[in-house]
Amino acid sequence: MTVLTAREGYRLWAPRYEAETAISALEDLTVRGLKRATAGKALLDVGCGTGRRLRNVDAAIRVGIDLSPDMLLSGGASANVATGDALALPFATASFDVVWCRLVIGHLRAFGTCYRELARVARIGGTVVVSDLCPEAIAAGHRRTFRDGTGAVYELEHFIHSRTAHESAAEHVGLEMEACVDGAVGPDIKDFYMAASREALYESQQGTKLVRVFCWRRLGGPS
Repeated sequence: MTVLTAREGYRLWAPRYEAETAISALEDLTVRGLKRATAGKALLDVGCGTGRRLRNVDAAIRVGIDLSPDMLLSGGASANVATGDALALPFATASFDVVWCRLVIGHLRAFGTCYRELARVARIGGTVVVSDLCPEAIAAGHRRTFRDGTGAVYELEHFIHSRTAHESAAEHVGLEMEACVDGAVGPDIKDFYMAASREALYESQQGTKLVRVFCWRRLGGPS
């Protein structure tokens, strides 16, 4: 299977990215389960893809950036999304109440700079949500894969990051953990396995941790 960088992979995936996968669906359910308020707040989605998570959120200000212009265009690019790099966010310090970085950080070999930028643009007391694949998911054979228009299967380059590594990077830039929740293979995503005729795999992987979601609080002081 061909392994692509995130930039090239998402360019090819963009026309079909709107369809949920087992990983993306479980990640979204896990984030929603945190019940962190966005109503009336300024929200930034770093690595927003097509912007699909921003469409129905109740934030007063909704902004998304993504490295891939193809992803933004596939979602119907609008004034509140723009091309941008998670390692150099084009926003002033302390601009947002809530910052998301969802299923992005695993594409970075070293993510310290990304955490620094997420903390920088968050307001004091603000919320930063970061999600990633669990190391257990990688060990069980899960990958970020997709099919292009010809049916060819590609894998996105992905790096394994431990919980300890996330905690260390976050603490270094003034983020305090509020929650860490794992989403596991179970009834919520069973239909994805059934649609792929992989019932036996579903049975063998039930309970396997698939996605990990961190919720951080931005502390005072320099990042």
